[in-house]
Amino acid sequence: KTQVDKLDDRLRKGKLEEEDSRQLDSYRRSFTEAYEEVVAIIRDATKLDPSGRTAKSTTSIVEKLRREKIRLTQMQDIAGCRLVVPDVVAQDQVMGRLMSVLPQADLVDRRKKPSFGCRAVHIVATVRDRPVEIQVRTELQHLWAQLSEKLSDVFEPAIKYGGGDAETREYLSAASAAIASYEEPELMLSRLALPEDMELRSKTAKLTEELNRSKQDLRKFLEEAITIWGASPGSEGGN
Repeated sequence: KTQVDKLDDRLRKGKLEEEDSRQLDSYRRSFTEAYEEVVAIIRDATKLDPSGRTAKSTTSIVEKLRREKIRLTQMQDIAGCRLVVPDVVAQDQVMGRLMSVLPQADLVDRRKKPSFGCRAVHIVATVRDRPVEIQVRTELQHLWAQLSEKLSDVFEPAIKYGGGDAETREYLSAASAAIASYEEPELMLSRLALPEDMELRSKTAKLTEELNRSKQDLRKFLEEAITIWGASPGSEGGN
């Protein structure tokens, strides 16, 4: 086994010596240059400024090692960043640009296969032999993730990973499905050529307006839910 593999055995068991902490810090720092290069590429390609972190916290690393039974060297989100865009059309555009400028990148579209209700586009770019995860979320998808964080703070962290009580899981699942019910037609409409018939054009425009109004209602619901649960005892916030 490599030194890193031996380290993650000890991390999983929760027995960390001072030298182990130094080794982990060294391993996390080895992602810094790759992260900075990816962020520069994102800014140049999209003119957007991502939020993110050069390295995952020790607690998050240990929890993921225990939860997913993977090796430290297999973890693709030691370093990661996030882009939040207005809608699913912009999400597709940003995704296309990033995939074109990051030749060594894998795409995971969690809009089609949500992870415990979480919908987003994940791009794992390999730069300098290090993976860097890029999450691209729409504003609605981001609000859903914030709500999931708040509920995890109030009830239990397992909610983010499909755990917790059935009622809370159904609540989040319904909110996630509602987002998809608006974003999927929105993407479909954006890909259709405008009809030449003026009456059909007018109907298409009205449909788009109705869709946007429904999305605004859903946005308000999510924002209010985040505010309510954020004010509950036990909430530590989240993003």
